[in-house]
Amino acid sequence: MEFIGPALLVILVILALLLIVRNIRVVQQANAYVIERLGAYSTTWSVGLHIKIPFIERVAKVVSLKEQVADFLPQPVITKDNVTMQIDTVVYFQITDPKLYTYGIEQPMLAIENLSATTLRNIIGDLELDQCLTSRDIINSKMRSILDEATDPWGIKVNRVELKNIIPPREIQDAMEKQMKAERERREAILRAEGEKRAAILEAEGEKESAILRADAKKQQQILEAEGEAEAILTVQRATAEGIRLINESVPSEAVIKIKALEAFAAAADGKATKIIIPSQIQSLAGLAEGLVEAVKQ
Repeated sequence: MEFIGPALLVILVILALLLIVRNIRVVQQANAYVIERLGAYSTTWSVGLHIKIPFIERVAKVVSLKEQVADFLPQPVITKDNVTMQIDTVVYFQITDPKLYTYGIEQPMLAIENLSATTLRNIIGDLELDQCLTSRDIINSKMRSILDEATDPWGIKVNRVELKNIIPPREIQDAMEKQMKAERERREAILRAEGEKRAAILEAEGEKESAILRADAKKQQQILEAEGEAEAILTVQRATAEGIRLINESVPSEAVIKIKALEAFAAAADGKATKIIIPSQIQSLAGLAEGLVEAVKQ
């Protein structure tokens, strides 16, 4: 009986330690614990070490504060021009208030899915098919703004909303494919025509430049030939002037001058003239030459 008291005390201490250890909670990064005390909200534990009061407090909900992605199934929507399409959305959201997220609404994810579907139908109902296909950014911005405002009382912040797929009816897809094919063929024809036009322009410009270069070359050739002829004439005239100068410096006699005139006259005839009129001065000079020849013979 003497050992029952200490043994019981040890057991009680061990049980108390076990109870304390079992109620120690470590909140990890990007998480939050919502704590209730006697069934009512008490506090929200953030990152760190916490001890829960046994039998009085309980962890009502563990909330992740990371950004989350909700990919919803395709929803049927009708456009302004009565075209039924299937559109699936992706919502990027983050829990900013764990208390509101826990107590604000039942099944918040289901609420976000239904809200995104109704919002999408309202927006698409005001747009035609072509606008829906070309205005994704506008639709995304409107949905994000509406969802963010609606989910704010739930402690949720909607960061982005993206239209993942827009699936029109099969007949609309076939018509769009035919339209795209016709558009590509039209662009191809335009590009081909522009290429042929550009080639013709380049060819004409090439012929024009070639003709200009040929004319310029011929012009340069004629200029060079004319300059050559002028240079030749100038050279002959200079030689003639030099010869006259030398003759004047040598003071030739009248007989020598007449003989030179006779030689020039003979060179002018060059044996091709059929009829030659000899001036009287040259005739007398010819007689003088004959006399000299006879004198030499004797």
